[in-house]
Parts: sequence; C-alpha cells; structure tokens
Amino acid sequence: MLTEMPVAQVSLNELSRRVGLAKSNVLRYFESREAVLLDLLDVACREWTDYLEGALASGVDAHAPPRERGDQVVAVLAASLADRPVLCDLTSSQAAVLERNVSPDVAAEFKRTAVANVGKIAALVHAHVPELSGNDAPRFAAYCVMTTGAIWTHAQPSAAMLAAYEADPSLAAMRIDFEVSLREMLEVVLSGLLARASA
Repeated sequence: MLTEMPVAQVSLNELSRRVGLAKSNVLRYFESREAVLLDLLDVACREWTDYLEGALASGVDAHAPPRERGDQVVAVLAASLADRPVLCDLTSSQAAVLERNVSPDVAAEFKRTAVANVGKIAALVHAHVPELSGNDAPRFAAYCVMTTGAIWTHAQPSAAMLAAYEADPSLAAMRIDFEVSLREMLEVVLSGLLARASA
C-alpha cells in the first residue's frame, strides 16, 4: 500500500481488507494504524542501515581528505534515501502523525529502536569520518533523519502546486529536488561539524 499511496491515505480499513481480516482482528496485533506504520518505519530503517554498510565501504575513499570523505558519505546517504521513497514518506510523517495515536508503551518501544537505528548510522559515519569529535557522529545521524523528513515533505508538491509551477515558470525555482537538496544540506552540516572539530 505504501508503494501505491502516501502515508496519509493508508487506512486501517483498507489494510484489513487487503490482509483478509476484520479490523478488530488487526487491532489484536497492532493498537492503531499508526502502530502498524511505526513498525514498518523501523523495518525500513533497519533495512536501510544494513544496506549502508556495504554502500559506504564501496562509495568512500579511505585515503581522501576528511572533507572529501564527508561529501562521499553524504552522497551515499542521499542517493540511498532517494531510492527509498517509502522510508522517506514514513520518516516525514513520524513526529507529526505516526507518534500521535499510540500508547506510551508503543511509543517507548519505537523510540528505543529509533535510537538504535540512529546509533548504527552514527557508527557507520564515524567509521568513515573518524575526525568527527565527541557526539558529532550521533548528532549528524539524528540531523540526517530529521532533515530527510523535512525535505521529503517539501519535495512532494500537491497537484495544485504542480499546476501552479507549470502555469507560472517563475515559480519553478520553488520546486525542490529531494536528493540534491538533501545532499547539499547534509554536506553543509557535516563540513560544519568537521570545521568545529578541527578548531
């Protein structure tokens, strides 16, 4: 369903219909639609971090200067996220939607897995850019997740916005390319952290 429609359009009724269960039976396993989607977000994030290990190993030149290695890390992150629209869509809905209709127990369990996933990203980034100091690798990993969600939202214009861009070419500059914008933003963040560390 998430490959066919945005997160906002996924309903528990349609999910129940597709799996051939009554809605009440689905709710025996997950307390809400949001709980289902948080679980899927965790799965998608773990799959992504598993992929990153090999992608970073082949995409980063260990002998390059720190700034160049940082840009290579960011290029891998941005490209791999652009290839995972479901992960990006779930991430963009996490704080504003998915975390709003769950119990404290479900929220706590999700946050534990989210912290673990961010820790994996941080460890992978630090392995390729060990010049990051102190908590900078975890900080960068957290910024990566938050920035992904924010940019994804702006890079998915509504039908009305697309029509406005087409009708008025002067507005086209407002249309955001997700991968390019994410890469540029993360390059600035990582190079800034490296500059602070060297200072």
